[in-house]
Amino acid sequence: MTDSYEKADLRRRCHGGLAIAVAAATALGTSVPGLVSTPARAQILSGQEQKADVGFLEINKDITLRRMVVHNANPKGTVLFLHGFPETLYAWKDISLTLAADYEVHAFDWPGFGLSSRPTVDRFSYAPRDYARVLNDYIRKAGIETSKLAIYATDIGALPALLLAQEKPGIATSIIVGDFAPFDRPQYMYESLQSLKVGPSMDQARDQLNKNRDDILENAFRRGLPKESQFDVPCEFKDDMSRAWGYGAITTADAFSHYYARFTQDQHHFESHLERLEIPVKIVWGEKDLYIKKEMGIELADRIGAELTILPGIGHYPHLQDPKQTIDEVRAAFQ
Repeated sequence: MTDSYEKADLRRRCHGGLAIAVAAATALGTSVPGLVSTPARAQILSGQEQKADVGFLEINKDITLRRMVVHNANPKGTVLFLHGFPETLYAWKDISLTLAADYEVHAFDWPGFGLSSRPTVDRFSYAPRDYARVLNDYIRKAGIETSKLAIYATDIGALPALLLAQEKPGIATSIIVGDFAPFDRPQYMYESLQSLKVGPSMDQARDQLNKNRDDILENAFRRGLPKESQFDVPCEFKDDMSRAWGYGAITTADAFSHYYARFTQDQHHFESHLERLEIPVKIVWGEKDLYIKKEMGIELADRIGAELTILPGIGHYPHLQDPKQTIDEVRAAFQ
């Protein structure tokens, strides 16, 4: 009963309170405190004439993915977006609707996130290399033409994309990654992320993540940014993350913890096979990323000879804070 009441209250505050505040601010010619309404976001919202189809695709007997596809009758190519923690595919909806004017756009919830399957760890380990296999199976089962595919991956989605690229050089024509941890460099990572790796503090760190659910969903995207740069996320996206957190056998935080528990070995595997990366990689990083410092992106770009863009004033979630930048990066990948 209490949980249902809290969710209903969240919807009232998100949809009702925000709508009233925006309407009042518009009438008065002012702004809503804590809500960044940038020209970039306005341009995106004004271009949404396409329809996002959200459904499910079975990958194997243990994994069914919730996915979103925005179709184009004559696409110039295909874009596949891969989300991070604590996100769901709705992180990409506005961007996808805008890009669908020229491209077919796909996004899905990783296993353990959103409304995708959440098998127990004896059936699926949630390691980056297992996510890479899921990514490969999704591309194949969705019938995506890899000769015209750009992948945009952030946070936990980025390492699986690069691991797959090492194994299958023809899996895409370009990959854009950012704000993740390709190498085992604790000095570049937020302390709580370090604690999730295998060790005596791992279980305690996972429990703390679950206890801090409300704070994470409310503040993870703003943390580390100055007040004037803080932004809100769409209510539909916030509601989806809230509903999805405890969906299935394990929580979103549990899945994230399992990923990190097996993270180091896959980082080492990636680093030891850098020469296998043949697909052009572009690295985009938020200058103000609190969780994974920009030095990680700088090292990656230097090691693989990739183009690097450091985004001034941007935090860990560039696609949410400045979606127009993400759209521009995707379009550039097809030029």
